[in-house]
Amino acid sequence: MAVRVDTSKCSGIGLCEVTAPAVFEVGDDGQAHVLDENPPASERPAVEEAISNCPTVALSMD
Repeated sequence: MAVRVDTSKCSGIGLCEVTAPAVFEVGDDGQAHVLDENPPASERPAVEEAISNCPTVALSMD
């Protein structure tokens, strides 16, 4: 799985970081960043939840 953040859509709310802190982090620039683009399968449920809950639809997974 490849996790991505579309920074043109991200507003830095941080729900992704709360939901999947091993994968996402909101940086000092106010944007979400992917800490691990290919997280282990054990993180998949949290990543999927973060993607579904992102209010700006900035997250995706291939």
